[in-house]
Amino acid sequence: MKIAFIGMGTMGAPMALNLLKAGYDVTVHNRTRAKEVPVTKQGAKRAATPREAALKADIIITCVSDTPDVEAIILGEDGVIHGARRNSIVVDMSTVSPTATCAIAEALGRKGIKMLDAPVSGGSEGAQKGTLAIMAGGDETAFEKAEPVLQAMGTTIMHIGPIGSGQMTKAINQIVIAGVYQSVAEGMALGLKAGLDMEKVIKVVGGGAAGSWVMDNRADFMVKNHYPLGFKVQLHRKDLTIALNAAREMGVPLPVAAYVEQIENGLIVRGHGDEDVSAVARCIREASGID
Repeated sequence: MKIAFIGMGTMGAPMALNLLKAGYDVTVHNRTRAKEVPVTKQGAKRAATPREAALKADIIITCVSDTPDVEAIILGEDGVIHGARRNSIVVDMSTVSPTATCAIAEALGRKGIKMLDAPVSGGSEGAQKGTLAIMAGGDETAFEKAEPVLQAMGTTIMHIGPIGSGQMTKAINQIVIAGVYQSVAEGMALGLKAGLDMEKVIKVVGGGAAGSWVMDNRADFMVKNHYPLGFKVQLHRKDLTIALNAAREMGVPLPVAAYVEQIENGLIVRGHGDEDVSAVARCIREASGID
């Protein structure tokens, strides 16, 4: 099976490498062409445009930052839609607008090209280890054909429902994780102000009902006030905006998500947008007089 993979960023490059390790024939493309090089050194081919990447592919995967990027890559002048064959499958693993996803799928469908929206959760660590959670929407037959490919990149893979369902599920994921990051940040600030041994606090709290991936993998960052990149603040803010827009359309209030979105807006303005999401702790640390 031939695979095209478009988007060699923090998530896309390791995902493409895992496909190569699984034995797939992979062609890659990235707007910044230099980012293709590390993956091609491991055996991937290169394509000059998304259209060229799609020409011989059975499955075309896209993994880029935002809705306009996906629209340009798939529907643009040199986009996937102009190169993909009938009955090939476009799998968008970006986190983008569910409404835009449905419009893209409709345009592809008129050319006989199938589409899955399959955003992921698990951060750069999950992308590197091949342990991502993948939530897919779209035609079930297309999902069954693509599932072995997805298994090379993730361990929890679920077909949710029709096109757009994956993106809506990812919106839920980002809403939940926003609250977890914020509550862990608040807990760590309280412990620091109380003068507790935070290594012990993290271990015992993480072993009980308050345990979470964030507690296990990010609480120590918050204690040390050091935020090496896992998933950028600015990308999580973008995801929250998508979720909040969808919620407003359906009349669902999301007060915690809206609050975290504002915290992230402030961090971005102050130049912290490229730090890990755990940098939300900066605000509570400062308000508490820790920093």
